[in-house]
Formats: sequence, structure tokens, C-alpha cells
Amino acid sequence: MGKHVVVGVRFKEAGKVYYFDPKGLNLSVGDAVIVETVRGVEYGQVAIPVKEVAESELVQPLKKVVRMGNEADAAAVKENQQKALQARKTCEEKIAKHKLEMKLVDVEYTFDNSKIIFYFTADGRVDFRNLVKDLAGVFRTRIELRQIGVRDEAKMLGGLGSCGRPLCCATFLDDFQPVSIKMAKEQNLSLNPAKISGVCGRLMCCLRYESEHYHCARKGLPEQGKTVSTSQGKAKVVDVNILNRKIKVQLQQTGTIVELSPEELQQE
Repeated sequence: MGKHVVVGVRFKEAGKVYYFDPKGLNLSVGDAVIVETVRGVEYGQVAIPVKEVAESELVQPLKKVVRMGNEADAAAVKENQQKALQARKTCEEKIAKHKLEMKLVDVEYTFDNSKIIFYFTADGRVDFRNLVKDLAGVFRTRIELRQIGVRDEAKMLGGLGSCGRPLCCATFLDDFQPVSIKMAKEQNLSLNPAKISGVCGRLMCCLRYESEHYHCARKGLPEQGKTVSTSQGKAKVVDVNILNRKIKVQLQQTGTIVELSPEELQQE
């Protein structure tokens, strides 16, 4: 299997990292670069230094780094951010004018100013054709309205989680991973939605962090409510401490609750 020399580039803070052909440039983490993308020429920063990766890890064809970024490019990005603020205000006025049931989340100019992207959330489908026409008439450029989910909205807007720290998705998670209620159950967490949901209203991403460890640690342990055999007779499992690998059981003969290790009991 062949290998390719690549460099990892990120376009937003905590955004996904994409691989590009460095074209022989000596690039380090934090360097500004101008790259070719499906959206056209874009400005980004090196997140992963030049390295070799297997061909199977790449999405072909591999786009190229056009050149190193400079101060003029950084100034252009800042100017686009300022224009995006005005574009947001204009779009919100147009949304109110057309009485559309949608919430504008963010506005982004592409680096070459060839397109403005408006990100929004909505409960269902929205007919925004007239809105696009209005916006195109104002900005005289290509307009794209992109509907996003509530997790993407939280990532864009940021905030504080129930732990008191900035949201993981907005600070270091470059992509969303599936999270299930089963992960909360395996970790013996409260299944109260208010306690295991993030600010986006979906299950917290951090439920996944220790899920694999809990899954492995649970092997060989009985389920709560199961009947087991002990040196003191049959007993019912009333609690399982996965991390300490201790099982509390209630003896059938005496009703006494004792704590045992997995080696001290035999499952029925």
C-alpha cells in the first residue's frame, strides 16, 4: 500500500482537520497557508505537521497547498469577518421581513469572496427561495443557506457545559461521535435527561470518553438483580461497582448485604 506526504490543515478553531499535499513546503503547526478546496481557495492553519500517511486514509484526489499565508491574507480574513457581521444583520432583517421560522446561527464569507454562507437552524424544512433572491440582490455574489443541527449550533456559538468548562465541541472536538443512552447506563449515571444532556439538548459528548473502559471493565461482572452463588449460599446482586470490581449482594438466608469480589461468587 502506497504512502503520501501530507500536511493537516484546519480552517476553524476546533474544526475538522483536512489533509493536503504540501508541495515540498517546510510547514510547521500554526503556519498560515492558502489551499485549494472544493469551495475554492481558502485560508487555514497547519494543525498537523508534514508527515506520511497511508493512501487508505486519504480522500482522493488530494488537494494542494497553494502557498504560505502572509499578513495581507490575515488582514483579508479579518475584513471578511467584519463584513460577515454586517451580512448577518442584513439577513436577520430579511428573515423577519419574510416571516420565516428559522434561526440564523452564523455567517461566513469564503476567502476569495466568491460566496457567502448563512448557517441556520429550523424545526423543519424552510422555503427560503425568496430570501436567497433578496440576499443575492444586496450582496451581488453567490448565496448559500445551509441548515445545521443543534450540535453544530453549539459548536459554532460555544458556551459553558454543566461541568463549568467551555464546551468540548467548541474547544477541541474536531468531529462529532455517536453517543447513546447505553453509555450512560454502563457508567451507572442518572438517566435524568437534564443531567446527561448538553446545552444543545442532545446527550453529552463526554459520555463517550470513558465508555470503552467501562465496557471492558464490566466483562465478567454480574448484572444487578441476578442470582449468584457464594460461600454463604445463594444471593441477589444489589449493586455493582465496575471500577473497583466489587459486588454487593443480599444473602437469601439472612438478608445480610455483603461486598464481594467477582472471584468470590459464581453466576447462575
